[in-house]
Amino acid sequence: KKGPFEMEYQMKRLPSERLATQKILSVIGDCLDNFGPGCVSVQKILNARCPLVKFSHQPTGFQCDLSVSNSIAIKSSELLYIYGCLDSRVRALVFSVRCWARVHGLTNSVPGTWITNFSLTMMIMFFLQKRSPPIIPTLDQLKALADEKDKHVIGGYDCSFVSDLSKIKPTENTETLDVLLGEFFEYFGNFDFRKNSINLRKGKEVNKPESSPLYIWNPFEQDLNISKNVNQPQLEKFVAMARESAWILQKEDKTQRMINKEAWGLAALLIPFGKSNPSKMKNRMKGMGSETIRSLLDSLKLNNANSLQKAVGK
Repeated sequence: KKGPFEMEYQMKRLPSERLATQKILSVIGDCLDNFGPGCVSVQKILNARCPLVKFSHQPTGFQCDLSVSNSIAIKSSELLYIYGCLDSRVRALVFSVRCWARVHGLTNSVPGTWITNFSLTMMIMFFLQKRSPPIIPTLDQLKALADEKDKHVIGGYDCSFVSDLSKIKPTENTETLDVLLGEFFEYFGNFDFRKNSINLRKGKEVNKPESSPLYIWNPFEQDLNISKNVNQPQLEKFVAMARESAWILQKEDKTQRMINKEAWGLAALLIPFGKSNPSKMKNRMKGMGSETIRSLLDSLKLNNANSLQKAVGK
């Protein structure tokens, strides 16, 4: 820093920045795997939209994601940190729902067609924005409170939001965590995923701009769907599990379960449903499938009617 020289490292003979990023992360992944103290379960996920290396840090138990030149991801982490600081219920609800999702195979550490933990966390944030009164503000509201030092534009995307928590008015919502957990399952168990998408900037459902089964707007890169990887069967599984969980929380007799020494509340939700009540789960999954078939038939009827009208017009 004291001398007049600058050193710059460049990748040689590579045709694109993406390829350079993949190459850099591949080398870093090998270094972590072979030499990183306490770094285990190293995975190089280089073909993702944003290439990354995942690994576990054994001494602390942290699960780490490492990427290159991804400043918007840092802003997303800062946003989640602020939401977590605003109300103690935020982190508790995220932790509970993510544990629930892992137990029931809705999320997975390996990339695939299932909901990611990031998408699931965004769904929880959206749900908390939708409470009456809201528990956390929308991103547009946080942006309106931002001052000059909070203004950040990255790659043409406005990533500005307030960093001073004292400027954010505390929520007047007093709902307890058990109520919020049940309402979360109720809300997404009945959410119209066929028509609506999830937008944290506005804090409201908006029509889907494309036909992906699950559409969650990237909070900063508004032309991206962070849940584009999720397919229809995985979404249906999520909805069915949410409905089952809402039903368990509404119908359970806590006193009787305690007498029978059975799990109740959140503990009851952390037992795989197929083991505890296979017949009930099968019926609810069947109901979910019937709704999907019904919606497909309605769509076919509508298309046929439109085709007939066009034919008559001609």
